[in-house]
Amino acid sequence: MMHRNGIDILITFEFKYTDMETMNIDNDLHVFYVAAASFPNGVKAAWEQLHSVAPLSPGRKFYGLSRPENGGGIQYKAATEELFANEGAKHNYPTHIIRKGKYIYLDVHNYMQDLPGIGNAFQQLLAQPGLDPQGYCVEWYMSAKEVRCMIRLA
Repeated sequence: MMHRNGIDILITFEFKYTDMETMNIDNDLHVFYVAAASFPNGVKAAWEQLHSVAPLSPGRKFYGLSRPENGGGIQYKAATEELFANEGAKHNYPTHIIRKGKYIYLDVHNYMQDLPGIGNAFQQLLAQPGLDPQGYCVEWYMSAKEVRCMIRLA
């Protein structure tokens, strides 16, 4: 709320994307993950634990998976694609499958300088029709600066 000459002025900003697109994931992606103890406070610790067994390296893909579960709050999983069969089991981590199919997405650029941009992107995506009711909000960390926020369509 801003005040000017004794008049209250409400200024609102709406976060908009103009580059919402769709993409296909042709094959199921097998990942292993570390579940965050809480959201959002436990997310950083989950990533640190995952990177202790799966450090950043060329060819390794990382994902954030989130959705409300068990009638409670958001459950978050820091995940990486298995580079070989049963890699997650080798490290005693649970596994998950990011299902193949058509995904709607928005890219967030320089996300480390705009962490709220990830949440804003998912709010835009969640407002779209035709989402998979069993799907996850998927963050695909394409680089140290770029994250693709995506949700599977039904």
